[in-house]
Amino acid sequence: MASCDASADKKPDASEIGNAGDSKVHVFSSSSELLDKLHEKWSSVKKQPYPAMYSSVFGGIILDPAMMVIPIDDHMVHRGHGVFDTAIILDGCLYELDVHLDRFLRSASNAKISSPFPQSTLRSILIQLTVASQCKKGTLRYWLSAGPGDFLLSPAGCPTSAFYAVVIDEDFSQCKEGVKVITSTIPMKSPLFATVKNVNYLPNVLSKLEAEEQGAFASVWVDDEGYIAEGPNVNVAFVTHKKELILPVFDKILSGCTAKRLLQLAPKLVEQGLLKSVKTANITVEEAKGAAEMMYVGSTLPLLPIIMWDDQPIGDGKVGELTMALSDLVWEDMVAGPETQRLHVPYA
Repeated sequence: MASCDASADKKPDASEIGNAGDSKVHVFSSSSELLDKLHEKWSSVKKQPYPAMYSSVFGGIILDPAMMVIPIDDHMVHRGHGVFDTAIILDGCLYELDVHLDRFLRSASNAKISSPFPQSTLRSILIQLTVASQCKKGTLRYWLSAGPGDFLLSPAGCPTSAFYAVVIDEDFSQCKEGVKVITSTIPMKSPLFATVKNVNYLPNVLSKLEAEEQGAFASVWVDDEGYIAEGPNVNVAFVTHKKELILPVFDKILSGCTAKRLLQLAPKLVEQGLLKSVKTANITVEEAKGAAEMMYVGSTLPLLPIIMWDDQPIGDGKVGELTMALSDLVWEDMVAGPETQRLHVPYA
């Protein structure tokens, strides 16, 4: 018994971790050693993809990529109890920031997560973060989490919720080439979860992978009543042969900010006589596949033409003229729209 007690009291070193046939696991003896290792990882990166991050856990903006981390016991990490949203940074402006923030807080309310700050403070943090990043083109993504505290289901043990945000330096441009899609066989989320922009994206990931495995760009979900729903992280829209723009109703799917803006802008084409009408409606698969044009609608696209679905052409199998006219409307709004849509970031 004494020998067992002695071995139990002995502290293993790195050389003793792992069985004889296993590789040895290094034990970091200090935080400075670990930080050096993280800096080593990022030193080989030619261009920093994440120029700035905010963490309410740290209480400020982080410019060192090695320190852009969140606690392992954050309930967003191990329970998926978190929501998120994204705003575009284009030509030094934040596009539709307030619209996205409104949806963000609606999602948080539905997920029973209270914000540690009022909306005005969240907005100010995001603007200051963008300034600190000096990024003029990219995306601003942000999360509300139930917070760190423990590994239980209930967030009762979490002292407070947590707010994180990161600026992602990435290039994007108006999409003009058509893509192929498939009908997803992965079960879509129930309306309770689909209408909340939450971090539980496993169905979305599997749906995207399923499409890529079949040589397609992405997929389309069909709901249990046989109506068109949405893509894995985008809305879908159709132009009929009668020149009607139709988007699926938002009852069971995420209410896309870009999709809603498209509905506001598209009547301009009705005024010009290019479209007959603009509406949301339930669309069957047969009606959808019989459309003249089809497109994805999302923040960085803003519209992506779809020319083939389940190996069948949409319309004449070419990028539609009305699709591109609608895309031009949204892109112009992103580049030179009203100040209600574009917030000029005070970089100076």
